[in-house]
Amino acid sequence: MNPKISDFGMARRVAGNEMGAKTRNMIGTHGYMSPEYAVDEIFSVKSDVFSFSVSVLEIVRCQRIRGFVHQDHNLNLLGHTWKLYKDDRSLELIDEQLVDSCDISQVLRSIQVGFLCVQQHPDDRQSMFSMVHMLANESLLPKAKEPGFFTKRNLFDQAKSGSQTGS
Repeated sequence: MNPKISDFGMARRVAGNEMGAKTRNMIGTHGYMSPEYAVDEIFSVKSDVFSFSVSVLEIVRCQRIRGFVHQDHNLNLLGHTWKLYKDDRSLELIDEQLVDSCDISQVLRSIQVGFLCVQQHPDDRQSMFSMVHMLANESLLPKAKEPGFFTKRNLFDQAKSGSQTGS
């Protein structure tokens, strides 16, 4: 497996020509880890696709996945962006600073490609080659399925448990 932009340190753990494996020590940044890696410590080239696609969605939104909080719900950034995408409100994902300086159709295409590559199951994700091809061309894109790690947090319980441990 060749190191990719989204390895976040995994490249040190992978032999030169491995295509996938089960790790002994989980490393990486939460939010960018694919579901199969975070849960079962199994990684592959599709893990990189997941991580890279999270980065694409962060760029469009101009917000990081870690620490994302929305005033109207407790969804993580991936869940929030999926909710808007599913409701045909993808334009709301685009950061206000980008709207006037970008090609809206290309940004909307980037969002859809991003969702095609953060699917729950690795077999449902596009390859990195396909992802680049889809971004660079005008071909019709398939409909995305619900992403992996579309989670809702209970911030009240987190705050409550945090205050209990401090007393």
